[in-house]
Amino acid sequence: MGFGNFTEFIFLGLFHNDNVKAMCAVMFLLCYLAILCGNLVVLITIRGSRLSDQPMYYFLSYLSFMDVCFTSTVAPKLIIDLFVQCNTISYNGCIAQMFYAHFFGATEIFILVAMAYDRYVAICRPLYYMITMSRQVCNILVIASAIGAFIHSLVHVFIIIRLPFCGTNEIDHYFCDIFPLLKLACTDTRVLVIVIITTTGVLSILTFLALVISYIIILSILRTRSSEGRRKALSTCGSHITVVFMFFLPLIFTYVPMGDSVGDDKVFALFYTMIAPLFNPLIYTLRNTDMKNAMKKVWCQEKLFEGK
Repeated sequence: MGFGNFTEFIFLGLFHNDNVKAMCAVMFLLCYLAILCGNLVVLITIRGSRLSDQPMYYFLSYLSFMDVCFTSTVAPKLIIDLFVQCNTISYNGCIAQMFYAHFFGATEIFILVAMAYDRYVAICRPLYYMITMSRQVCNILVIASAIGAFIHSLVHVFIIIRLPFCGTNEIDHYFCDIFPLLKLACTDTRVLVIVIITTTGVLSILTFLALVISYIIILSILRTRSSEGRRKALSTCGSHITVVFMFFLPLIFTYVPMGDSVGDDKVFALFYTMIAPLFNPLIYTLRNTDMKNAMKKVWCQEKLFEGK
């Protein structure tokens, strides 16, 4: 436990009106179930078809898995708090929630980078694609993503557990995150805020800019391709770009400010904890012919087996 007498924290949550809480509890529950179903359908479709042999879909299956894990660290507690009006969380539970939220979120960021690299190699260096993006390389990229995310999360945990807490134990948020926790510390945290903005905020901006630049290069190269090849490449790249914007922009708005706009942070956090994972399966399947064909084969076969 940290240097303080807190054994639990109290979430102030998103809303104060009981009627609004009840309505949003139902809405968030339906969103969470849709996130689970949508991402698991994508995951099972890829793993149950030949799409898993392709690096892009191999990464997409892990992205869907990360979406499920990331949302599951936040959504169940949020929904329960809204339903039963129990907004407390233990000190250890808070630290664990912060660790896993940052771990799964950071892993998702690194996987999005790996997916962008895959598209860059496929379009800009097609002759070397199968060698560059071999299964061994894909496995290394996923493992490296998890290791990088683990280190990132561990740093945040070490920052928090060394802080003394006193005064109020009310967290002005709906889950445990580092900026709201820093506000409860009985010490000057300005240096720590700068460190977090540098490591998380600036890293998010640089990663986002690198992804945007890579897609600009890809799109410029696509102008020289045939109309059919350009259409297919634009379809997959368009999906990636949409997801990158939906995930990174709220993340940047959350971690680049100086931690004083926590009320806005809660709204921004909804985008990358609930809204982005909800739309990711739709974005990657609605315009993707390969995914739609694979879903028909996998799920229609299962229905046939059930019928027999």
